[in-house]
Amino acid sequence: MSISSDKTALRARASARREDAAAAPDARAQTEAATGAALALISEHCGERVPVLSGYMPMRSEIDPLPVMRAHRGPVCVPVVTGRGQPLVFHRWTAQMPMVEGAFKALIPARAEELVPKILLVPMLAFDRRGYRLGYGGGFYDRTLERLRASGPVLAIGFAHAAQEVEAVPTEPTDARLDVIVTGREVIWPGQG
Repeated sequence: MSISSDKTALRARASARREDAAAAPDARAQTEAATGAALALISEHCGERVPVLSGYMPMRSEIDPLPVMRAHRGPVCVPVVTGRGQPLVFHRWTAQMPMVEGAFKALIPARAEELVPKILLVPMLAFDRRGYRLGYGGGFYDRTLERLRASGPVLAIGFAHAAQEVEAVPTEPTDARLDVIVTGREVIWPGQG
């Protein structure tokens, strides 16, 4: 079996697991715990600085990052797909601004003001303890993290339901690792037992 077909098979299973996690009786409590952990992590990482944070507009059964985005002391942005095979760009977001449907039905700000994030909350279908994530197959975050990291340090935070963990995500050389993963149960630092 090829890595591509391994990823396709895992996507179907991971999507079902994420749906189950989002519908679980403790889903709200887990999301609140993940929100608290993410805010504490970001605060510790930032100190007195207020770097740009990228969140995302949750789709399907993705864990909701909006409480983290609303609580961030600095500027917040969301990803915008500009085309297949391209890295994401990021547009300023506030809770009050009008949103429109962008590529893949993701909501994006109606008015474009580009920002460059230093901290990213990254959605996913699955993750492993090595820091690899399984996305939807477009490679957008892989290309984006490569581009952002070439310009300096960024903190890529995988934000997920704990049930999205798998033993190992099939990887290719172009797959970008996350720096940390936050769930409602724990904060996982890859490579730190």
